[in-house]
Amino acid sequence: MGQTNDQGALQQPIGSGFNATTTASDVIKGIDLTGKIAIVTGGNTGIGLETTKTLAAAGATVIVPARDTEKAKRNLAGIPRVELETMDLMTPASIDAFAEKFRASGRPLHLLINNAGIMWVPLRRDSRGIESQLATNYLAQFQLTARLWPALKKANGARVINVSSHGHQFAPFDFDDPNFLNRDYETLQAYGQSKTASNLFALELDNRASAFHVRAYSLHPGSIGGTELGREAPLELFQQMGFLDADGNMLPEVAASLKTVPQGAATTVWCATSPLLDAIGGVYCEDAEVAGLASDTEMSTGVKRYAVDETLAKRLWNWSEEMTGITFDV
Repeated sequence: MGQTNDQGALQQPIGSGFNATTTASDVIKGIDLTGKIAIVTGGNTGIGLETTKTLAAAGATVIVPARDTEKAKRNLAGIPRVELETMDLMTPASIDAFAEKFRASGRPLHLLINNAGIMWVPLRRDSRGIESQLATNYLAQFQLTARLWPALKKANGARVINVSSHGHQFAPFDFDDPNFLNRDYETLQAYGQSKTASNLFALELDNRASAFHVRAYSLHPGSIGGTELGREAPLELFQQMGFLDADGNMLPEVAASLKTVPQGAATTVWCATSPLLDAIGGVYCEDAEVAGLASDTEMSTGVKRYAVDETLAKRLWNWSEEMTGITFDV
C-alpha cells in the first residue's frame, strides 16, 4: 500500500488536464466500462442523472435506487443498462433491504457512487433521532457501503465515491452534539458537518479498504444551476450566503460562476474512472482534479484540514458504528 492521505498528505493536483469547465463526457473519453456494475444513489435527478447517463453510455450496468420510483422511471426512460430499485436513505431498514437484494444477486460491485443528498433543510430527525442532513448525507453512506462491502471486495478493483461539498467548510464534525440536542439548530452547520463526515469517511475507508483493491474518494461537484438540491432553503438563506440581492434576484457574478449539470457531474465521473487515481485514494477532489488544502482561517477552495484528519476519521468510524448498530469490519 502506498502513502495515505492522512492529514491531507496527498492533497495536491496530479495533472489531470481538466478544469471547472470540463464535462462528464470529457472525462469518460476513451474509457470502456463494459461489464462493470455501478450503483448511483440519487441517480435519477440532477448531477446523479448525468452520472448515470455517462456511465451507462460507457458500457456500465447502472443500478439506481430511488425513493420515488415513478418519478425515477420517467427520468431514466431510454437510458440503456439501467436497473431501478427502491430505497429511502432516511430509513435504515430500506437501505438494508436494497443492499441485501443486490448481494443476493451474487454480482460484484465496481462503482458505488454515494451521490444522493439534501441541503439546507429545516430541523428534522429520523426514527433514531438523527438530524436529517447527517442521516441522509453521511450515515446512509456509511450503512450502504458497509452492507455492500462483500460485493465491493468481490470486484477485485472497486471505487467508492462520496459526493461531498465545498460546504464542508461551514463546520467540522461536532462529536459533542451532532444532532443539535443541546444547541440551536443551524442548517448550514448541520449541512457542513454532514459533508465533513463524508470526507472523513472516504479517508478512513480508503485506509482500511485499499488492501482489498477498493479505493475511496470524496469530492465537491461545484455550484450548479438547474438542480433540485436547494428547493427547501428559504430566500433569506440565499441572501445571507450572498447569492441573491434584496429583491431575490441572483447576482450576475454568482450566475456566471455556476456550473452546468454536465460540468457538475464531471468530478464524480473522473473520481470513478480516471486511471490517474489507480494508485491514490482517500483524497478530496474538485474540478476533476485532486484539490489542495484550504485556508485554515477562511472559506477558500480545497479541503479543510479537519476533514482529512486521521484521528477524527477513526473517531467518526467508531461513532458511526454505534449510531447504525453496524460493525463495519474491513
